[in-house]
Amino acid sequence: MAQTLLDVQGLQTHFHTDGGLVKAVDGVDLKIEAGGILGLVGESGSGKSVTGLTIMRLLGTKRARVAGGRVLFKGRDLLTLSDREVQALRGSEIGMVFQGALTGLDPSFRVGSQMIEVIRRHQGVSKIEAHRLALESLDLVGMPDPERKLRSYSHELSGGQRQRVLIAMALSGKPDLLIADEPTTALDATVQKQIVDLLIDINRTLGTAILMVTHDFGVVARMCRTVAVMRHGRVVEQGTVNDVLTNPQHVYTESLMKAVPRLHLTDEERSVPRSERRLFELRPAVPPEAATATTPGKETVHAGK
Repeated sequence: MAQTLLDVQGLQTHFHTDGGLVKAVDGVDLKIEAGGILGLVGESGSGKSVTGLTIMRLLGTKRARVAGGRVLFKGRDLLTLSDREVQALRGSEIGMVFQGALTGLDPSFRVGSQMIEVIRRHQGVSKIEAHRLALESLDLVGMPDPERKLRSYSHELSGGQRQRVLIAMALSGKPDLLIADEPTTALDATVQKQIVDLLIDINRTLGTAILMVTHDFGVVARMCRTVAVMRHGRVVEQGTVNDVLTNPQHVYTESLMKAVPRLHLTDEERSVPRSERRLFELRPAVPPEAATATTPGKETVHAGK
C-alpha cells in the first residue's frame, strides 16, 4: 500500500467579516497517497481554494483563522510549524500553482527574473544556479525555446505558455506534492487539454502527488484517481473517480454532473426538438478515461459527510 503523503483531518478555516462569521472550510478530511492524484471539486464558493491555501498557510488576511483540525504532511502537522519552517517546505517539498495564468506573473518584470527570484528564495542557491534550474524547469514542462522565454515579459506569452511558466516555478524545487488551483481557468479547450496532459505526465514521470482543485468534472475524470466533492465548506462525497462518476451517492454530486454539457448525442436524442434537448445534453456521460483512472490499491478513501 502506498504511503500517505498528506492527511487533512477536520480542517476548519473561518473568516471574520462585517456580516458575521463565515465557515469557509468546515471540518474537511482529505488523504493523498505518495504519487496519487486527488480531485477537489465544487462550485465557486464551496471552499476548495481556501482548503488549498490553508494547507499552504497562505490565507494572507488577518480576518482568516484556522479554527481547528490538522494538516499532516509526511507526518508533520503544518499548522503547528513556525513561519520559517513552513517557508522552508514551500517550493522545495510542496509547490502551488495559483489560479489565473494572466495574473500569476508580474507584467513589469521579465519571466526569468521572477522565476530566479522564486527559486533563490525557496532553495537558497546562487543566481547562476537559479538560472540553470529555471531553464531546466521550463524544459520539463515542454516550453519551446526556454532561454528566449526567460527574457520575455508575460504579455509576450500565450495563456498556455504563462500557465506552463507557473507550473515550472512550482516544480523547480522538485516537490513531492503539487497543489494546482484551477490551472485551466480562462484557457481555451485545446490548451486546457494540454495543461491537464502535462500534469498527468509530471505525475507519471516524477511521481509528484497532485491535489487538483477544480470545478470541472471532465478534468477530474481525465486525470484524477480519487475525488472529493465540496459544498458549503464540507466534503459531501468522496471516493474513487469511477465510483463517484458512475454511482454518485449525494444529490449535490449528481447536480454537478448534470451541469456538464454533452457534445455527442445519439440519433434518438437528436430527434428531440432543440427546445427540449437540454435535458439530454445535461444528462451525465462518464468519459472512457474514468473507467481506467482508478488504480486498485493506490488510494485509501475515506467517506466525508
